[in-house]
Amino acid sequence: MDQPTVPVGAPRAERADAVRNRRHLLATARQMLASQGAGTLTMDALAEQAGLGKGTVFRRFGTRAGIFQALLDDDEGAFQEQVLAGPPPLGPGAPPVDRLIAYGRARAAFLIEHREVARAALDGSQPIPAGSQTPVSQLHIRVLLAQIPLGPADLDILAIQLTGALDGPLLLHLSASELTEASPQLGERIAQGWQDLVRRVCRP
Repeated sequence: MDQPTVPVGAPRAERADAVRNRRHLLATARQMLASQGAGTLTMDALAEQAGLGKGTVFRRFGTRAGIFQALLDDDEGAFQEQVLAGPPPLGPGAPPVDRLIAYGRARAAFLIEHREVARAALDGSQPIPAGSQTPVSQLHIRVLLAQIPLGPADLDILAIQLTGALDGPLLLHLSASELTEASPQLGERIAQGWQDLVRRVCRP
């Protein structure tokens, strides 16, 4: 006999004041990052700057690393929205190879721009830097590969390997001097390397 299906309720909506507090805290954290750098962004400093109680900040983020993870997640959501619904070639409407190249270029730029936030998001319990687990990237790359005639290639493994080429640790482990002194040039070299890789992998 079949077991009855138990309906799963929708997740409880976040209270309006909690949503406002979160937006306010993230906006304040971004202002502090821009004006003072990551080193001065602590739980206590954020609470004081935002004019909220320390308990509110701790409940929202848990740890100092949680502040940076929330910033990273927020920007990641905006980035993925561009991938899913933005203009081509990053968004829909371009040939799959062009979209794959555009994605890698945009992703590399995103990781370089967020390198300090990603470093600060480490909470000590992770064996490798944040950004190494990118299931959304892997899924997107896998979907695009399926649209390209690649013969008998193992698309699941190929997607993992290509995702590895965009992994955060590669950029996080680059020396700070390399990124600070020649960020635009380095970013273009990484983007060009990705384009060359995709062109070779997807060559008919």
